[in-house]
Amino acid sequence: MHEYPVKLERDDNGTVLVTFPDVPEAITFGEDEPDALRRAAEALEAALSIYMDKHLDIPQPRRMRSPLVRLSPLSEAKVALYEALRAQGVRKADLARRLGWRKSQVDRLLDLNHHSRLEQLEAAFATLNKRLTVAIRDAA
Repeated sequence: MHEYPVKLERDDNGTVLVTFPDVPEAITFGEDEPDALRRAAEALEAALSIYMDKHLDIPQPRRMRSPLVRLSPLSEAKVALYEALRAQGVRKADLARRLGWRKSQVDRLLDLNHHSRLEQLEAAFATLNKRLTVAIRDAA
């Protein structure tokens, strides 16, 4: 699971600056700490999209004693699919062929800003001999 520690700092203009030690491209701010943490998830997803667009490895989060920001479940599944494709050396065009889809459909499947259906993700994982599962946990 991708839960990234964040660093919160009071800015000189009264806002709260948010940075991610493991994802330096993810930077945002908020009016106060709760607002900053809400915006942090969007900044994280935007930064991870850059990694995916540039075909880079997704940084793995370190365990630190600080607030954690989680990806949404849908984004978590998309990042996991991206990592599985990279691990198996499967290109998007290969995945499109295996699924009988157009490449643009695969592009959307890996777009963290696009709302994909779970059935599509399940089909993509199946071509990689993987299975998508859902886990429910008690809130911390």
